[in-house]
Amino acid sequence: MVVEFIMPKQGQSVENCILTEWYKNVGEKISKGELLFAYETDKAVFEVEATTDGIILAQFYKVGDEVPVLSTVGVIGSEGEALTASIIENPKSSELFKPEILTEGANKGNNIRADSRKISISPLARNLAKMKGILIDSIDGTGPQGRVVSRDIIEEVKKGNGLTSLAMETGKLDDPKIARNDSPETNSAKYLDIKMSNVRKIIASAMHRSLQNSAQLTHHMGANASRMLQVRKEVKSRSENGYGYNITLNDMVCYAVVQALKKNPEANAHFLDDKIRRYNKVNLGLAVDTERGLMVPTLVDADDLSLPELSSRLKYLADCSKAGNISPDLIRPELASFTVSNLGNYGVEFFTPIINLPQVAILGVNAVSLRPAEMDDGIFGFLPFIGLSLTYDHRAIDGGPATLFLREIKNEIEKLSINLL
Repeated sequence: MVVEFIMPKQGQSVENCILTEWYKNVGEKISKGELLFAYETDKAVFEVEATTDGIILAQFYKVGDEVPVLSTVGVIGSEGEALTASIIENPKSSELFKPEILTEGANKGNNIRADSRKISISPLARNLAKMKGILIDSIDGTGPQGRVVSRDIIEEVKKGNGLTSLAMETGKLDDPKIARNDSPETNSAKYLDIKMSNVRKIIASAMHRSLQNSAQLTHHMGANASRMLQVRKEVKSRSENGYGYNITLNDMVCYAVVQALKKNPEANAHFLDDKIRRYNKVNLGLAVDTERGLMVPTLVDADDLSLPELSSRLKYLADCSKAGNISPDLIRPELASFTVSNLGNYGVEFFTPIINLPQVAILGVNAVSLRPAEMDDGIFGFLPFIGLSLTYDHRAIDGGPATLFLREIKNEIEKLSINLL
């Protein structure tokens, strides 16, 4: 019996996906539950499993093709089973790639170990291996069922097992003087051209469009972080006694931002050419650094949440983004009404975040550092301050209101208390 498998629809906003990898070739046997292919949306990677046993009779798309959602990607059936005309003449596929029916299984396009065992590797790990010049044929994966995952590639990079650019350019992988970073001869390789991924192209386009199509200006301000640090210390203490929330400094800043947006709705808005749309609810975007690039998932109705609830939900969104299984609907820039981006964990003291259009503002969170400040009775000392960088679209917000909003975030941070836990 011929069974078609389709390109799934991930979210209402996704119309096309990029096919990134075939795990089986035409003519190969496959069992129910085995991986068929991988694909990516704007920023997330997904994998599709077979729903039946059989043989891959046809593949209608090649790696790199843009595939409409819900279209037939390929066919599983019995060996020698004929395809119907309706499948072969499918208008969504026949113009892109004619299927080729094979009578014997093939390993073309797959990575094979020296002992003829196929390598099971995640799309993230495969892309990272190509970028870093890591040969995957000798890696023992630490993922499920021995699958090679991104942490395995990262470990190989740490060990210095990456190929040099000269080896990657010439293809001389067996010559140790060229392939590894242990020879002066490798200095002849001055650069390495890396093809941009689809995700990187999307990020680059969005950043360029943002700067081209808006009037962006950044204000910087510091907030006394003493109360935040006290709350964080209390969280750690309670965690030892079973407290279920790991509330971070960034969670507290996000909570302060939400409270400030309630009082300054002009920053909780979109600029839409001939109008400014102000939102009654706060849909908070959180910039998350992942192996595939920057993602900004949205926490809808963040203004309805307590500090512990907000912390838990933000952690869930960040984990899903890093794992590559975040819903595409949650990373649409149109969904968030305001975004927070934190580089403080990297020690950055000031930076200029770029607005995620059509939003009118974004807050950059910087590192906590000691600054001289006046204390009680005219005594000066050093206090912890956290840097805040607000970039706003001057077309939608003037400097005065922007400064008042930033000052309100500062005030909310400085009045945080343990009672919020």
